[in-house]
Amino acid sequence: MEKKEKSFFVHPLADVNSVSIGTDTNFWQFSVVLKGAEIGNNCNICSHTFIENDVKIGHSVTVKSGVFLWDGLRIEDFVFIGPNVTFTNDKYPRSKQRLEKFQSTLIKEGASIGANTTVLGGITIGKNAMIGAGSIVTKDVPDNELWLGSPARFIRKIT
Repeated sequence: MEKKEKSFFVHPLADVNSVSIGTDTNFWQFSVVLKGAEIGNNCNICSHTFIENDVKIGHSVTVKSGVFLWDGLRIEDFVFIGPNVTFTNDKYPRSKQRLEKFQSTLIKEGASIGANTTVLGGITIGKNAMIGAGSIVTKDVPDNELWLGSPARFIRKIT
């Protein structure tokens, strides 16, 4: 049986160091991916993104431009992360005081996060949930709900 090489695209101006990348994933210019990151099949990692070591990304995920994915972030399959979404992973950040373990944040399957949203560390965004652009997510969002605002609040169920 012939062994098939993994195939993914890395723009010449990207810096992708991970050895755990699925097939048909694209990395565009000025993307930086650290060695320990895990990224699934058929993902699109747009320009000007940064992905730390302890990040796991599922299959068919879109990460738009200007997004930084910090240690402790878990993203399941079919998730959309809009441009300039901000994630945090440290409740009380201080310069030169690195934590041994960062907060864990989970974005469940099929969730969509609108542009310029901020998601605090330790949050879970539920399956097929949608976060409106510009929101600040300060608590867990259940499955199949639309939340928006500052702080983000329940708007309606998604059917």
